[in-house]
Amino acid sequence: MLITHDTRCALDTVVDLVNTAPDDDGTSDGLSDIASLEEFVRKHDMSDVGVLSAFDLAAVRRIRGRFAAIFSAPDSRSAAALINELVAAAGTTPRLTDHDGYDWHVHYFAPGASVADHLAADCGMALAFFVVAGEQERLRRCEAPDCRHAFVDLSRNRSRRYCDSRTCGNRLHVAAYRARRKEATG
Repeated sequence: MLITHDTRCALDTVVDLVNTAPDDDGTSDGLSDIASLEEFVRKHDMSDVGVLSAFDLAAVRRIRGRFAAIFSAPDSRSAAALINELVAAAGTTPRLTDHDGYDWHVHYFAPGASVADHLAADCGMALAFFVVAGEQERLRRCEAPDCRHAFVDLSRNRSRRYCDSRTCGNRLHVAAYRARRKEATG
């Protein structure tokens, strides 16, 4: 599957957005205030975003939950319905642009769109490409029992199981190794 630079950026953004949500174990909200939303926008180099407000923060939190549902969708039909709702509500307006040193690419949000509509349009379309390509199963949740972060499996054989193999994957492999060693030594 060919993934363009702008689609990859949108995928990274939506994964990070979903993963800002507080976990069931009491972790804090990664978008707890306007300053954290401003930092999120800066980190993801989002263009055409004006001054952010409490309204923007609430709207982004709402669509974050809708994106989370896409990563948990049981099938492509369910994922497509969720994506269609997000993209339609954002008032998608595709346009070609070249800015900030990037070659031609497509923005799906209208000029002057709110940050929530910007995210819903661009990130929603990035996820839509996966559904269209029959690759919805690549939109996953980490299999580590204490994690459940979202990620996009871009491995060649669709075998990625953990959001980060250095943390979640390694932690589970070490635990399994120690359990085998303990069982072997009695």
